[in-house]
Amino acid sequence: MKKLMSSCTAMLVGKDATIDGSTIIARDEDAEDGVNPKTFKVFPAKDYTGEHYVSKYNGLTVEMKGQGCRYTATPNGVPDDGRWDEQGINEYNVAMSATETEMTNARVLGHDPLVENGVNEDSMVYLVLPFVKSAREGVQRLGRLIEKYGTGESNGIAFSDKDEVWYFETGGGHQWVAQRIPDDAYAIAPNIMCIEEIDFNDHDNFMYAPQIQDFVEKYHLNPNPQTFNFRNIFGTQDEADAYYNTPRSWYGQKLFTPSLEQEPTSQNIPFIQHAEKKIAIEDVEYFLSSHYNGTPYDPMGTFASGDLKEQRKFRSIALDRNQSSCILQIRHDVPAQYAAIQWINFGFYCYSPYVPFFTNICDTPAKYKYATNDAQPDKSAYWLNKLLEVIVEPRYHDFINEVNDFRDRCQSYGVSRVDKITEIAQIQNSANLINYLTEQNMKTANHVLNETHELINQLLHEALLNSKFQFERGDNL
Repeated sequence: MKKLMSSCTAMLVGKDATIDGSTIIARDEDAEDGVNPKTFKVFPAKDYTGEHYVSKYNGLTVEMKGQGCRYTATPNGVPDDGRWDEQGINEYNVAMSATETEMTNARVLGHDPLVENGVNEDSMVYLVLPFVKSAREGVQRLGRLIEKYGTGESNGIAFSDKDEVWYFETGGGHQWVAQRIPDDAYAIAPNIMCIEEIDFNDHDNFMYAPQIQDFVEKYHLNPNPQTFNFRNIFGTQDEADAYYNTPRSWYGQKLFTPSLEQEPTSQNIPFIQHAEKKIAIEDVEYFLSSHYNGTPYDPMGTFASGDLKEQRKFRSIALDRNQSSCILQIRHDVPAQYAAIQWINFGFYCYSPYVPFFTNICDTPAKYKYATNDAQPDKSAYWLNKLLEVIVEPRYHDFINEVNDFRDRCQSYGVSRVDKITEIAQIQNSANLINYLTEQNMKTANHVLNETHELINQLLHEALLNSKFQFERGDNL
């Protein structure tokens, strides 16, 4: 089994903390190198009874059963290493994002080792999302799977529906907890254990493995027995976390709760936080495509940047491992049939745009559902946006204003498309609605892809006209 590097950044927002009353779970999917072709697909409802599921990644074997519903996902374009469905929304408007890579400390792992062929990131969405009708059911189903099969990884998983947002964390091979994000709060999750104090009597806001208290007590794992802090008991909190992980929480909370005074390397940055303004989709996009903008730690070297040592001090959200970023939005003020939107950004997130796709659909755009290891920007949305990254990065300061203008145009277009599609969806009959939303997603994708082609064409011409390898007759006279 190949070793996964710590990657990804997640954000969760309760319905009373958002500008429009939506629930939001969002995550950047990063890979261990710069290339992991991603797609956007919809999987139809089916009866799973009798399916013998075997993970190509780690050999997990599950005998499937039951009727499963339709769901969207962003699986790998090349399935040789497994499904890796990652993020999606099902037909009951339950959203799931799996996973945020985390770490369990050595003491816990000594008593409950990871399970080599357990339920891992590659399988979680497939084994859970088709079978649940609420976020709470998603937590419960995944919890039962972890208890039965174990897991070979430490992970954070997000669930949401129109009313609730949950964050689920695994520790060791079989332990897990989940916390409901308060409606008026947001949470940011880098690659560390995040959930703090567990209230075992508050079943509305906490769920957990039934044996976890006995496990911690039996092996004397709690350094502060007066409380049960999952992060402190199961997490790592080492020097690497202080430079790789906690600065991302610091920066997100600096954006949304700017009055806070915290150090980027603090190991005590709270998981649950309250924003000083309502949070919009654009705010989540900005954070998930950020690189410590406006601080001395920006590796891009923005105006407020410090020296080169400071610029390389902390792990940036935007980095070469970026592959797919999704914002899963469940709106509350429209009928359920068109309330769910999956905003998708392939490539290097601070160059490419987020594109809104309604999820009550029967198909996805051709260039979004195709990606192979061959670089084919004419056929694949993933590769088109990766090409944009290759062009912009060497000339970041020359091109970034044009890139930002392009992203703003695409965002305004996306917002207007959501408004227009929502308005017309109200007068569609139920039999035609899925086809209508599917067709409109195609139009949205085609427009943004055309805009991306035009930007690449423009930047290519500018780069060629400004090559340093120029020499005109008489230049040396």
